[in-house]
Order: sequence, then structure tokens, then C-alpha cells
Amino acid sequence: MNNIYDSIIIGASAAGISSAIYLKRRGINFLILAKDIGGEMALSGIVDNYPGIPKTTGLELTKKFKEHLESYGIEVINEEVIKLDKNNDLFVISTNKNNTYYSKTVIIATGSKPKKLNIPGEEEFYHKGVSYCSVCDMPLFKDKVVAIIGGGNSALEAGLMAADICKHAYIINKNPSFKGDKVLIEQLERKENIKIIYNALTQEIYGDKFVKGIKYLDTISNTIQEINVDGVFIHIGMKPNSEFIPDSWNVKNTYGEIIINKLCETNVTGLFAGGDVTDIPFKQIGIAVGHGIICALSTVNYLNKLKI
Repeated sequence: MNNIYDSIIIGASAAGISSAIYLKRRGINFLILAKDIGGEMALSGIVDNYPGIPKTTGLELTKKFKEHLESYGIEVINEEVIKLDKNNDLFVISTNKNNTYYSKTVIIATGSKPKKLNIPGEEEFYHKGVSYCSVCDMPLFKDKVVAIIGGGNSALEAGLMAADICKHAYIINKNPSFKGDKVLIEQLERKENIKIIYNALTQEIYGDKFVKGIKYLDTISNTIQEINVDGVFIHIGMKPNSEFIPDSWNVKNTYGEIIINKLCETNVTGLFAGGDVTDIPFKQIGIAVGHGIICALSTVNYLNKLKI
């Protein structure tokens, strides 16, 4: 059997990185596996609610987190976990590079990814006008017309960004009202180059080589409407990255989120989880950092009990 680690952290965004720093400081023999550093945090726009840093961006904050890791000599192994198993008291972790790792404990900090509409044209025109990241791609649509699909804060923030960059933007909301912050809604309603369309259920994204428009169902009149656009930004929520966890373990809720207690423990002994992949109601960078710390300290306590 290969080297057995005291702990393996899966994921290298806010929760995973903070766990790694705390485990390193406690002298734990651990490994951190992740397909990238930063995850969705790196794709965030302006971040002005992280304590101690009045205004930054997700990308800049990710750079700071990475520098902190490097200052401790912590290396992130660039491998994606595809299967998690348990053999007696050891966790068995398989990755996309055909490697297998063994550990006494596991910390899952894999975050979440954007949900998809699952409509015709969405996959076909991905990176050809369809995007899930306004921060990354909105600047590519300067002086063009875009549609933003969603009804929460991420859609509202994308709309405000589009108002400054694009010629015109449509906000397509399937509900009769927004679910986001009132201050963002009020700002958006004042933008002259923004049109909000309520009760609109997106049906199709179409084009030729690139996006040309969208079709939506007006749920009030029950008619199909079309809008000519150059780009489509989809912001309809996030899905936890927890597919590699066996359903038989019964650690996930109906949304795929990992159920944890206040110590970030799951119902599987030695398995901890923190951040956006869990069932916490608020998905925030600061909360994920705190969760990562709790995961690490709970892991240390667990390992100490194994030695008694």
C-alpha cells in the first residue's frame, strides 16, 4: 500500500486552503488534491466584504491565498477526485490521473459549480456566446447586446456589469419578482440600457457559429417570444461538487449538499466537510474560510483520539 496520510483535503478554494494552513501549522501529514486553485472564488467579481481587505476581486484574493500556501511550502496536487471509498478505517481516494491515495481522514472542500438550464443550444454555444461567468466574459461583449438569465444576486450583479459594458441587456427572470438584495434591484431598475422581463421561461438558445438569440415562454400570455442577442449569461444558482461521494453513505441532502454539524463532521467517521459544498444556508468566502479552520481543528482532535 502507498503512503498513508493523516488527512487528505479535496479542494483548494477558501475552505480547502484555510484547512491546509491550519493542518500544516499543527504538523499533520496531509495532502491537498484539487483540479484548480481558487475554484469559483477565482471567478468572483468585486469582493468588498472580506474582513481586513476593504476592496479586492476574487482573482486577487485567490492570489493572496495561494501566496499564503506557498509561504508554508504547501503544494496543491493538480488531480481531480473521481471516487471516494472507505476500506475499514482508511479512506481510499481515486483521481482522474489513475492515482490512488489512502488517508485516515478526509476534508471535502470542493465548493460548487453553476447550474445549467439544460435547454437546446446551451451546450452547443458554450464559449460561443454562452457563459456562466460574467466577470470572465462580459468584457468580450462591449457595446453588444446580451441576455442575463436568473433572478438572484448573481444575475443582478451581472446586469449591473452589463449596464456599464454592453450596449443593451435583457434580464430574463422566470419569476414575477427578484429574489436578490433590494439595493441591487433598485440600482438595476435605474439603468436605461437594461430591460427586465419577468415571468419568462427560457426555452432555447440559437445561432449559427455564435449565439444570435434566445426564445422564451411568456408564462402570462403562454406565447413564445424571441430576442436577438450576441451573448447569454446564465446565473440560476449553484450545484455542490459532491458527485464523487457514494450515495450509500447518506451524507448528502436532496440538493447534493453535504450535511454537517457545528464541528463540520459528517455521519461518516473521519469525514469532514466545509464551505459551499455543505448544507450551510449562506455561501460566502468568509464563512468558507471559517469552515476550513473548523475542519482542520476537528481533524486534529480526531487524530489525537486515535493515538489514545
